[in-house]
Amino acid sequence: MIWLYSGFVALVLVFLALDLGVLNRKAHAVSMRGALAMTGVCVVLALATMVFVYWAYDTHLFGLGVALDPEKTVGMDPNDERVTGLTGKAAAAKFLTGWILEYSLSVDNIFVISLIFAYFKIPTAYQHRVLFWGIMGALVMRGIMIAAGTELVKQYAWLEVVMGGFLVWTAWKMYRAEDGGFDAESSRVLRWARKHLPLTPNYHGQRFFAMENGSRVVTPLFPALLVVETTDVVFAVDSIPAILGVTQERFIVFTSNMMAILGLRSLYFVLAGLLDRFRYLKYSLIVILSYIGVKMLVSYFKHEWKPSEYVSLAIVGGMLLAGVVASLAIKPKAGADSDTSAGDEGEGH
Repeated sequence: MIWLYSGFVALVLVFLALDLGVLNRKAHAVSMRGALAMTGVCVVLALATMVFVYWAYDTHLFGLGVALDPEKTVGMDPNDERVTGLTGKAAAAKFLTGWILEYSLSVDNIFVISLIFAYFKIPTAYQHRVLFWGIMGALVMRGIMIAAGTELVKQYAWLEVVMGGFLVWTAWKMYRAEDGGFDAESSRVLRWARKHLPLTPNYHGQRFFAMENGSRVVTPLFPALLVVETTDVVFAVDSIPAILGVTQERFIVFTSNMMAILGLRSLYFVLAGLLDRFRYLKYSLIVILSYIGVKMLVSYFKHEWKPSEYVSLAIVGGMLLAGVVASLAIKPKAGADSDTSAGDEGEGH
């Protein structure tokens, strides 16, 4: 099984190396056309991964999807994937649901990243480099969190109740929250950087570290990277329980997360200036998180109630589509429209 994960990680690293070392070797502002093209490539890669997941589980590659020995399943939930096994078709549906879910949850992450870049006044030409290394760190941290989360849930089934309740609470918190800016003063990592690092307000190209007057200094790109990384950890606390509510099959959780994170960078350059236009996506995410949370809670106490992967896929995809259509069809009020324009000017997007 280690070869399967290693091969997948190697392919992701090759793609990232081509991105940084060939396609974006020189600092430049990413155009909308380029961002759309890269987003399309990431979507194709995700769909290709879904096809591979289908084949791998259909052929039970490295034992994927094989049901446990009945003697080892005594007392387990009869609907547990380890008890029933997982077909290629079901695995592909779970991957697609998880990828769409993680990709959609990254919209809030993109909004915060845009505020972080605005706060640090990161030039557009250098934003790609910060996001690239932010994605690298996110891949490592998500991998660790996924490994720990899936193992804990398998060992302690009652954690499903905790995670389900947490998702419902997160949805309620999202509903009650007012949209706000990035509060730099509340960032512990930024306060630590100011105290312990030789920061300079000057940029030296797209370098994180440079020399000034014979001394090594840290450019604004590095503290911005630190804040982006810690922000992803915060968002992962919400997204990992959400994907575990779809499936606890570690390879599916891992691959769907990696594909969603891989597409985050290009999606940022597509949506950074358009987030206010998709204002109803927030409510779609609230419904999706509530559904997954309630599903985890009810299925734990009532094992026979467990919606199929196709029902979950339909709800997740349908709610996101409804949010996008509503955002495009319902025009904002004149006052809100002018406020949005002013905000876009102030952020320099």
